[in-house]
Order: sequence, then structure tokens, then C-alpha cells
Amino acid sequence: MDLISSELNQCLRQASGKTLWLVDENIQLSLSARQDIDVIGNRFDVIERLEASGWQAQFSDFDLSECPNGEYDQVLYRVSKEKPVVHYLISGASRLLKPGGTLTLLGEKGEGIRTYVRKAATCLGSERQEQKLGGDSWRADIVRAKQTGECPPDQDYTELRPACEDTRQQYFSKPGLFGWNKIDRGSAFLIEQLPEMLGQSLPLTGSVLDLGCGFGYLALNACGAESTLVCTDNNAAALKACRYNLDQAGLNAQVLASDAGDQVSGTFQTLLCNPPFHSGFAVDGDLTDRFLKAAQRLLDRNGTACFVVNQHIPLERKAQGLFRDIQLHADNGQFKLVRLRHPLTP
Repeated sequence: MDLISSELNQCLRQASGKTLWLVDENIQLSLSARQDIDVIGNRFDVIERLEASGWQAQFSDFDLSECPNGEYDQVLYRVSKEKPVVHYLISGASRLLKPGGTLTLLGEKGEGIRTYVRKAATCLGSERQEQKLGGDSWRADIVRAKQTGECPPDQDYTELRPACEDTRQQYFSKPGLFGWNKIDRGSAFLIEQLPEMLGQSLPLTGSVLDLGCGFGYLALNACGAESTLVCTDNNAAALKACRYNLDQAGLNAQVLASDAGDQVSGTFQTLLCNPPFHSGFAVDGDLTDRFLKAAQRLLDRNGTACFVVNQHIPLERKAQGLFRDIQLHADNGQFKLVRLRHPLTP
């Protein structure tokens, strides 16, 4: 367990009074659930695991709207990867904490923790107490004063906004979603090659699963009114953006929260996937394996799964034993497209 995770566990053990834990992607626990600690997080897999362990956990895009002002004695937060998320939650903590309540921030120097702590101290109107845990890991405790100050700008975190566009359409997205303000080059490569990969023109007909949908780029460009579409993602911000974009395009689809497709049932004629390979702040090689196993389970025996991955990910090797037909379709030097058919019985 790393230093920050150890410190977070210690904070959770010692928490007293009414406590809110804002949890993002990084979580390693060594303690039993505490019913007196509220948990809000934006990653479905994290919340799913916490609920299974007995925690009072809520999955949302960090929706704090139902939390009354001045409700909490303590807010715990291991800072997220994206600045607008951190700024939004610092501002939220200022509103939710009682005067005299404490915001505890944890993070690495390279993640901007020292800057975030200074901004939080200004926002909460109080001095900060910082502790170096070792290496570049830090903890800070900031007490909310009666008179608070200016909070950091969060780019209207909660709101969807036009984020990027191409010749086909404009896409709405928001901070909190990985690559939220750009079209992923791997996904664009997949859409460009998809008719050739499948041997059919777009839009697709029949049942289609967008596994790890993000804001919906693959589904929006591959599907039409004749598609029976399901989109799924682990990130609450992604689900919100995808739902909005599909509605704007007039596409009827289910949008489901799931951890690498674990909540999806049935089988699909076409499966599209640009799997993530980062979990929290680190590369996670197991993620690709989980997406491949989900594809094996969810692909119709006569269907086709089309994956795009970074060139260094050995998808073809990982797919061995899961699919009978594994074909490298294209490689542009940065991304490669792999077509999978005939899933083997798990």
C-alpha cells in the first residue's frame, strides 16, 4: 500500500463527527466499513466495491446538491487527476463544512497537491497545516473559518458544454471525463476503418455495444436509427455526456453504468471498444484483460468485436484463448485496430 493510501486509511479510522469522503479512482482499504462516514464518488467500480463492503456510498458525478450547507465536521479527499474536479470539490467542501470543520487533502507533489492546498486555504479562509508523508506524498488539513474567501475557478464543472467537433457533428462533454475536450485519435481511426473491418457500410444495423463509451463518439458515428444500441462506462461524467449527445442526435439507446461491462447482459452483433489502460494515476495492464473477457461474454457467436488500442498493448496475445478468430486489421504507428470473432465458451 502506498503512503497516501496508508494515510487515507488512518484518516478514515480516526474520523470523528459527521464525515464526508470524496473518493475518486485511487483506493486501497485496510479497514471495515464505517456507517457514520458518507461516501460520494464518480467511478462505478469503486462505489460498487465499497457498497459490497458495507459503506454508505453514492455513485454520481460528484453531485453535492443534496448535501446541506454546514453539514460536515470533516471532508476527506485524495485529489483527482483533473484540475476542474479538484477545484469544484474544494469549493464544495467550503460550503459543506461547518465553521471549524476540517478539509483533509492528500496527494503527490507532481499532482499539484501543494498548489491545491494553498487554494483551499484561501477558499476556506484559514491557515493550512501540511505534513510531508515521505517522498513526494503530502497531507494537509485546512480548517473552515467563519469568513471564507475566494474559491478556485472550476470551469462550471457540473455543466456540459460544446467541447469538440468534426465534419459530422459537435460533441458535448465536460471536465471530469478523460480526454473530455478532444476527439480521441484512436477512436477516429477506428471509425475511419470500421466499414472495411466489418465489410458493411455505416450506420450499423442490429445490436451494437459501445464498451467504454466516453462521451459517445464511437456510437454517434457508427450507429443510426436501425441500430439497437447500448453504451456503457465506469465514469459518471461520461454517462451524462453520452446520454446528452445521443439524445441530441436522436439515437435511441440504453446508457448503463458498469465496470468493464459487468452490468450488461445479452449478446451483441457488433461490439466497439477503445479500452482505457490507466487506472487512477497508473497504467493498469489488467484493464485490457477485463475488457476482452467482457467482449468474449457479450459478443454474439457470429458477431464481430472491433478494438482500437495503443500500439504497445499486446491485444492479440491477450485475446488468445478467448476468441478463435483474431486479426490485426491496421496499424498507423500509434494505434492498431484488432478484429475479434468467434468467442470461445468461457
